[in-house]
Amino acid sequence: MKKFKYLKISKTKKLRYIDNYFKKKLYIIFLPGFMSDVEGKKPTEFRKYAVRNKLGFLALEYTGHGKSSGQFTKSNITEWSNDTKKLIKKIVKRNDFILIGSSMGAWISLKQFKYFKNQIKGFIGIGSAPEFLDRLMWKKFTKKIKAEIRKEGKSLIKSDGYEYPITYQLIKDGRKNKVLSKKIKSKINVTMFHGQKDTVVPILFSRRVLKLFVGAKKKLFIIKNGDHSLSSKNNIKKIFEELDSFRNFIF
Repeated sequence: MKKFKYLKISKTKKLRYIDNYFKKKLYIIFLPGFMSDVEGKKPTEFRKYAVRNKLGFLALEYTGHGKSSGQFTKSNITEWSNDTKKLIKKIVKRNDFILIGSSMGAWISLKQFKYFKNQIKGFIGIGSAPEFLDRLMWKKFTKKIKAEIRKEGKSLIKSDGYEYPITYQLIKDGRKNKVLSKKIKSKINVTMFHGQKDTVVPILFSRRVLKLFVGAKKKLFIIKNGDHSLSSKNNIKKIFEELDSFRNFIF
């Protein structure tokens, strides 16, 4: 059974997370997507994997996500990246870890290489969506939607059966957090999983992530009939198999 915990950041801010503690052991860190939480299938299954293999584990809810405090509409990529950095420093500390980033979580993952490059021993992306705010949202918005966001500060956007409140400050902050032009020199394993039938994020984004890495052992798995989330039992099993190969490579 999952035990949710909270990390108090300030008098008014706390972040919810789940973890599995093992002193001086490799950690698995799962970073969820846009407006996601830690109650979904992927964080649950990855935690079970960590427990079975006696590994550390961490998954968090960024500011304004799930039951973490703060307003989603007042937050942004900068804050969510900082949330992640703070939790890694507090929970994972100096332990090595493998990053798993789902959708926006892959963007947040890439931001962590600046701070934890020597601790990061592997990176898995699931439907990776770095810089999606500008490339997949703003550039495709109609003139009417753009005008509404500029004037009102936000607009409710419908996508893939969900509604997202997109603010102008979020779009502008996203532009300050570009990652697709910065090479990362590392000899780790980097694997991207992307659904062939992903209607949210094109496979091109996973290919772009792989191009960032210099010296890494890189793979791209395009999952036949796979959607954006890749949260089915078979898809998660494939990711487990890749995690096994990562661990063999590390040790």
